Amino acid sequence: MSNSLKFGTSGLRGLAVELVGEESGRYAAAFLRHLQSQGAVTQMLVGRDLRASSPDIARSVIAALDVEVVDCGEVPTPALALEALRRKAPAIMVTGSHIPADRNGLKFYRGDGEIDKGDEAGILAALDRVPSGPGEATREPAALPRYLARYARMLPAGALKGWRIGVWQHSSVARDLFGDAVAAFGAEIVPLGRSDVFVPVDTEAVSAEASAQLADWVRAEKLDAIISTDGDADRPLVVDETGAVIRGDVIGILTAKFLGADSVVTPVTSNSSIEGTGYFGDVVRTRVGSPFVIAGMAAATGVVVGFEANGGVLLGSDVAVNGATISALPTRDALLPILSVLGAARAAGLTVSQLVAILPPRFARSDRLVHVPQERTALLLERLRDDAAGFLTAQGEIRAVSSIDGERYEFTSGDVIHYRPSGNAPELRCYTEAATPERANELLAWGLKAAEAVVR
Repeated sequence: MSNSLKFGTSGLRGLAVELVGEESGRYAAAFLRHLQSQGAVTQMLVGRDLRASSPDIARSVIAALDVEVVDCGEVPTPALALEALRRKAPAIMVTGSHIPADRNGLKFYRGDGEIDKGDEAGILAALDRVPSGPGEATREPAALPRYLARYARMLPAGALKGWRIGVWQHSSVARDLFGDAVAAFGAEIVPLGRSDVFVPVDTEAVSAEASAQLADWVRAEKLDAIISTDGDADRPLVVDETGAVIRGDVIGILTAKFLGADSVVTPVTSNSSIEGTGYFGDVVRTRVGSPFVIAGMAAATGVVVGFEANGGVLLGSDVAVNGATISALPTRDALLPILSVLGAARAAGLTVSQLVAILPPRFARSDRLVHVPQERTALLLERLRDDAAGFLTAQGEIRAVSSIDGERYEFTSGDVIHYRPSGNAPELRCYTEAATPERANELLAWGLKAAEAVVR
């Protein structure tokens, strides 16, 4: 059966109309069959985000499972993953994360964490007809408060007292929860932009319109910061007191330092100032996607923190902070980095922008060309491999090349241009890095224009 559904960097994605009904049931049943080929499975957890299509897809998933089903309802992806680890039971999260509202997806978790690429192949091999399950589920309302309690002692009591924190609620499944989490440490919460219609928020590529609105809110409400997430709350968004959106990889660096990481694992798209800080004993670079970060964390030592350029932080080991132990959770989480950045700033007596300014002055930017078929992206990458020096001659001499994920070029000036295909949408992503924000923006504009001339 030909359709838009495919595995990408973070689960199965495709058009919502193709997931509603039989197809989501087929994949859910295939996941169960794949797990059962390796051992007994007696229970499966299901959660969902706030997209209009998610309740129908969740019902199809539940109806296809002929084991006990525990319905955790509307819940952040990391909260569902935490509950799955607690129960040592697999889980399926119905979410399209940050992609447009007409799309949706499924994220799969084993009882010990996220599935890997081998599991994806096993699910595809097990695809068959939809079995008839009982179609019933036991409700589990405690998954959400258990997730909140995980971070209840992460900062000192009253650590955020005196700060006004805006919460851009939009349609995030964590729009109420994250306000509660920050308020618990004394902050005054200002709700912003709540929406009954799904809003796709990509924390790795915040639109100019959204950035302007966020800056306006900071000024109008006299805020010390704004926090938010993508749709399923596994990617953070933090805006400082000047109205500037903090890049996700910068959030990741600050979080890893706050947590005392010995080893950091992050994709090749993350800012190279990670190495320049000297904060960490070991920095491991991977392909884009949490399965690759998780694989890298498994081989790392000491206190292990992984993060992606979108800001989602993964804990590869238990960490001790403020006298409390936060257990390993090897899946992307947005609340952990949000509390880490706010807590680190307050502990140092700094504003959020002042905390960011401590890092080496490397500036990274990213954006994407949408509706680019994979074969057109492949054409660009092939041209680069054949004659990168010619294609990029306007930007200088190439010093180093990385093909870990897409094609990344570092010039003798220290500038960087990196092209890679999106793993979950028909998009071409472009990443740039430079010593000044103006140069990074200039490179990005040039890179997108040059790529568009090839792929359109």
